[in-house]
Amino acid sequence: MVTPEDAIAAVHDTFGAHPGYRALHAKGFLYSGQFTATPEAAGLSRAAHFDGNAVPALIRFSNGSGDPEAADSRPTVRGMAVKLTLPDGSTTDISAQTARLFVANSPDGFVEFVRAAKPSAASGYRFAKFAARNPEVFRGLRQNAVAAKIPAGYSTVEYHALHAFRFVNAAGESRYVRYHWIPVDGEEFVSLLAARSKPRDFLTEEFDSRLARGPVRFKLQTQLAGPDDSSVDPSAPWSSDERVDLGTLEITGIETERERDGEVIVFDPMNVTDGIEPSDDPVLHFRSKAYSISVGLRIKGA
Repeated sequence: MVTPEDAIAAVHDTFGAHPGYRALHAKGFLYSGQFTATPEAAGLSRAAHFDGNAVPALIRFSNGSGDPEAADSRPTVRGMAVKLTLPDGSTTDISAQTARLFVANSPDGFVEFVRAAKPSAASGYRFAKFAARNPEVFRGLRQNAVAAKIPAGYSTVEYHALHAFRFVNAAGESRYVRYHWIPVDGEEFVSLLAARSKPRDFLTEEFDSRLARGPVRFKLQTQLAGPDDSSVDPSAPWSSDERVDLGTLEITGIETERERDGEVIVFDPMNVTDGIEPSDDPVLHFRSKAYSISVGLRIKGA
């Protein structure tokens, strides 16, 4: 079984080691805002940020690559990570990306995928070998195709949290859910040819331009698991499409004071709060351990 150290080493071998940056989603930009829950949210979870009062939010948009200099025109997964500050000063995180499903159902499969992604003459062989060992990747091909499309901006595409969490309400009732961030203004994409003619950081430039005209909003939806939907396999699509609107994220400004002077911010999907519990998904738990390794390297400047 692979270790978190193996995962970080595989990422660095594929994308290069970039001291001071995240191993993946290295290129990113921070924003500030607030989240306000709907009345329906409290019926699903007793979490403090679902009581209807606005809570502060820190948002990071990113490209999925481990290269902090990657051009936005490259087809790749994009990320949206949100840290909410609760009334008692604690925080909870939602980490999402444009892919709807994870590429593998195990940490071993993920590391093999990263190694297969390294550009070389043997890439085709490695991907074929990966697919043979991880046939679950074929289940997500159609749903994950959107991740290869180029959004017009970070605000014009949906983001999905991939893993299942257990919501528990005040009565002790529970449901497994998956998160989805839905742009209020709808989705918009550009062709690969059009993207190549744009500036290297055009996704951020487009977002900042929209933000200058007023707040950018996303709806947080939760997808409720059906009786046969897996809570432990992030590569498995759910048959249930029952959804509940949990609230609205309003992004209001560029965050310029964070991640300066050695500060390291971690968006960890395992950072939950009372009323939200992580599932037994092995990839979810592995990600948190890998983040700890990556944070240690960033603090050391390695």
